Amino acid sequence: MNYSFKTLWNAMFLAVGPVWFVLVWMIWSSGQLKTAEDHTLFLGLVIPGFILIYLSGFLIQKRHAKKIQGQHS
Repeated sequence: MNYSFKTLWNAMFLAVGPVWFVLVWMIWSSGQLKTAEDHTLFLGLVIPGFILIYLSGFLIQKRHAKKIQGQHS
């Protein structure tokens, strides 16, 4: 593999991000979210969820690097 994990992870999110946005927009404009509380809850789950998934990739990579380091010791 010629690229670092960080480069590949960021490239993947640059590809997935717009698709995620379109999905969120489709749900938002579908009329399924009737009240202001529905809108707040939806955004309160979607935005932190996207960020959490993004950051979890780096946590997984860090744990994997520690595991590989432990095997070489």
